[in-house]
Amino acid sequence: MTKFKLLVALIAGLMFSLPAMAKLYKWVDSSGTTHYGETIPPEYADRDHEVLNKSGRVIQTDEVMTPERRRAKEQEDAKKREQAEAALEKQRHDRTLINTYSNVDEIDQARIRNLQQIDARINAINAFIKAANDNLTSLQAEAATYDKAKRTKPSSLVQDLQAGQQRLEQLQHDLQAPIAEKAALQQRFDADKARYIELTGKK
Repeated sequence: MTKFKLLVALIAGLMFSLPAMAKLYKWVDSSGTTHYGETIPPEYADRDHEVLNKSGRVIQTDEVMTPERRRAKEQEDAKKREQAEAALEKQRHDRTLINTYSNVDEIDQARIRNLQQIDARINAINAFIKAANDNLTSLQAEAATYDKAKRTKPSSLVQDLQAGQQRLEQLQHDLQAPIAEKAALQQRFDADKARYIELTGKK
C-alpha cells in the first residue's frame, strides 16, 4: 500500500472513530510533516491549521495572527481607510465644485480674486524689503566712513547694522510663504477647472 493510501486510510479511520460532533484538526510542523488530531498540541498552537468535518472536508481555516501578520493587517487596514477617506473627500470636493460654480468663467474670476489678495501681501513685503535694504545700505555707507578714516565704529552703529541685516533676512524669509501659497493656489484652481470641465462638460 502506498503512503498516500495509508494516509487516506488513517484519516478515514480517525473520522469514523470521532464522536458525531467532533472535529479533526490538520496542521503542518516545522519540518513540513502534516499531522491530524482531535486537538492541536500546545507546541503547534502558533501555526495555521484547518478544521475538517467527519467527511474529511475542510470546514474552516484558522490562520494564527503572528506579530508580523498583525502588523501587515494593520498596515493594510490603514491603507484601506486612507483610500476610503480619499475617495469620500474627492466626492465631497466634486459636489462642492458643481454647487459653487455655474461655469468655468466663475472659476477664473475666483482665481483672480484670491491671487489679488496674495499679490497684495507680496507687494507689501517687497515694500518692507526695499525700505530695509535702503536703511541697511545707508548704515553700511556710514560704517564705511569710519573704516576709511580707520576709526572705531560706535557700538550703536554696529548694533544697528546687525539689526538691519537681520531685519532684511527675516523679510526675505517671510516673502517665501506667500510666493509658495500663490503657486499652490494657481495649481489648485487649474486642477479645479479641469475637474469641473470633466464633470460637467462645460468649457
